[in-house]
Amino acid sequence: MNQLSDFHRSRIQSLLSASPLLPVITINHPEDAVPLCRALVAGGIRVLEITLRTRHGLPAIHQVRKALPEAWVGAGTVTSIEQYRQAEGAGAHFVVSPGVTDTLLKFGVTAPIPLLPGVATASDIMGGYNQGYREFKFFPAEIAGGRAALQALSGPFPDIEFCPTGGITRQTAAAYLSLPNVRTVGGSWLTPEKLVATKDWAAIERLARDSLIDACK
Repeated sequence: MNQLSDFHRSRIQSLLSASPLLPVITINHPEDAVPLCRALVAGGIRVLEITLRTRHGLPAIHQVRKALPEAWVGAGTVTSIEQYRQAEGAGAHFVVSPGVTDTLLKFGVTAPIPLLPGVATASDIMGGYNQGYREFKFFPAEIAGGRAALQALSGPFPDIEFCPTGGITRQTAAAYLSLPNVRTVGGSWLTPEKLVATKDWAAIERLARDSLIDACK
């Protein structure tokens, strides 16, 4: 059985360490991608997850990689090997999945870019653990038990670290980050629909900066 390489693990650990907050970004209008991500980076957030929930996701990854070489740009909501390969082709630094399949986990072990697999249960974690994964996205965090679930999971999985995402807000992010098995927290609150629709990039920059301050209290 193939096991996740030290290279893959170190890449995931590096990106999780690069920022305590991971914005979950959905692009509905292609012209928004670069200025939105530029505002987040200006606010101090250098790790960006651009989801594949719309057809603009892959082109946005390519555009942001070129425009913001200092940022880590990943592909989120990856659910198949085909999407994984498309993310690689677009220049993504990493891939995030909302859940796990044995096929996706095995592909991620030897893929050129690392996978942060999504889990919601102990069984999900065990499947990834057997392939060598030790870092996971915990999704949907609030519905799957929130902080209490992560605290409970630290017992049987003391060497696992999580990036919880789903239902987390600016007000609750710090409480998650206070857990010893949480490295970073993901969320869409960093890119509010109203601010994106009005293209208020200055407000998004302020929100990113203020959210980082709150998260690190």
